[in-house]
Amino acid sequence: MTTPSANPDRETRQRRFERVLSLEPFTGLKAVLDSLCHNPQALCEAVDGTKSYDDLLAKLGYAHRVVRQIHVQDAFSRVGAAGGIKSVVPYYDIPTQRSLPTLVNFDFTVTSTPESSGFFNDLLTALKAQWDA
Repeated sequence: MTTPSANPDRETRQRRFERVLSLEPFTGLKAVLDSLCHNPQALCEAVDGTKSYDDLLAKLGYAHRVVRQIHVQDAFSRVGAAGGIKSVVPYYDIPTQRSLPTLVNFDFTVTSTPESSGFFNDLLTALKAQWDA
């Protein structure tokens, strides 16, 4: 008798998560998540136990600030400890032709617009559905 973990052909939940997250529809979400957490296992566990984008950010130790708009060029000029911005994720969604920037700040906050927040919340929902399928 073989157990599921003894079968090398069986995909682990962690590997499935990483594979699904790397698919085309999730590239923007992956870019944001990669700038927040460098530990794939911790990221997998955080996503597994969340229901929303805000909840995921909180589990990763970040508060979420929503602002009316983000000027990407200005944000890039403020990258660094003095400017308070750790990284800028200037995601542009081609199918919807929307700019959905996200800022990761040194004070453990993530700044996004209402549009990008909703977009990444929807992507997280789709990721979880495909991961569980």
